[in-house]
Amino acid sequence: MDWSVQSWHERKPRTDWTVKSSVDIVACVPNTDAPPTPRGRATRERIVAAATERIMRRGVAHTSLDDVRDAASVSKSQLYHYFADKDDLVHAVIQATVDAVLGAQPRLADLSSWRAISAWLDALVAIQVEQHAMGGCPIGGLVGELADHDDDARALLAEGYARWEEPLRHGLETMRAHGRLRPDAHPARLATATLAAIQGGLLLAQARRDPQQLRIALDAALAHLRSFRP
Repeated sequence: MDWSVQSWHERKPRTDWTVKSSVDIVACVPNTDAPPTPRGRATRERIVAAATERIMRRGVAHTSLDDVRDAASVSKSQLYHYFADKDDLVHAVIQATVDAVLGAQPRLADLSSWRAISAWLDALVAIQVEQHAMGGCPIGGLVGELADHDDDARALLAEGYARWEEPLRHGLETMRAHGRLRPDAHPARLATATLAAIQGGLLLAQARRDPQQLRIALDAALAHLRSFRP
């Protein structure tokens, strides 16, 4: 699995967005507040990678700063040099996780046709088949742990969902402009409804260990979208 940073249209299709090793995560660490030196950036990326891997496996509550420090092979002073506290580190993990989930969906690059939208939804189901419906959505998992207790984390997660919706919203706007979607269609609302179907389908697939739960949800979402064809 490779989550290296490339633009969506340059990515090869992937069938896995789970966290498997810190090596997979490093390239997805965002450049927010990046240290000025290559060595500093590498150290910060290693810390975020280690934190992301452990949080995905153990959860936020069961991941301590000492766990991360040991995993990243950094001193306590190095850890606190880059992150003020655990909340600060968790926020960096959220950004890296959103980047990884979106980066695993190269078809988001162009959702301006019915064929493209259908292929994107099929690819999401393929991910669940490959993973045997285990792991659910990494972003959704963080929402369950953080949204009610950390407003800053909730805002970052909401922004991540907005980034996920945006390609479909843009694609539907393009389709409406070219007469492939009715003038009364509301692309933003349709994108939100589709993302809700994705999240609900992923949750049911995870709970029932059945990728077809996502298939059912996405078939309904696609039928709803197609109901707005001219």
